[in-house]
Amino acid sequence: MIRPEEIGYSDELLADGSVHRRYEDGREEWRRRDPSQPRLVRWHDNRNASGTDELLGDRIVKRTLADGSVTYARDIGYGRTLWAGGERVMVNRTSFGGRMGAMLTGLGVAGLAITASQLPPASLSPEEEEALRQQAQSQTSSSSGGDAGGGGADGTGTGGEGGSGDDWEAGWHDQQDAWSDDDFG
Repeated sequence: MIRPEEIGYSDELLADGSVHRRYEDGREEWRRRDPSQPRLVRWHDNRNASGTDELLGDRIVKRTLADGSVTYARDIGYGRTLWAGGERVMVNRTSFGGRMGAMLTGLGVAGLAITASQLPPASLSPEEEEALRQQAQSQTSSSSGGDAGGGGADGTGTGGEGGSGDDWEAGWHDQQDAWSDDDFG
């Protein structure tokens, strides 16, 4: 089992539809979903960094920095997103899933420990990324036949409310400027 450094964050929805994310380590990000690509979030932070976060399939988040460098994360449920090869986990303190995950961890529930199978990939080829995009698109298409509204996706990112892929995807079906409570932790 892996015990990564835990960094909490909270999101505040701003009047213009963007989100101000505050991390417990002092970092701040201003995030806006790209209206032409609903699975893409553009961000900049208080440390002069900027880039995009893209939700790929299999609960993988691709972060591309302005300089072109790429890192990957994985939403592992309960408002948690695993970054840096498993060294850090970002926990959404705003979402129900994140609060529930923190409570269960505090109670010592072993099921919330990180396993090797949950680690994000170190790298992906363009073909692998495209396959994940296609997987996500087919999941979106098959689930859009039902209720496309959906509650708070926990992605972060940033972890499905109960850990299921459907919870993660639900908030991304919301149309227009709706922001899930955990867009790419």
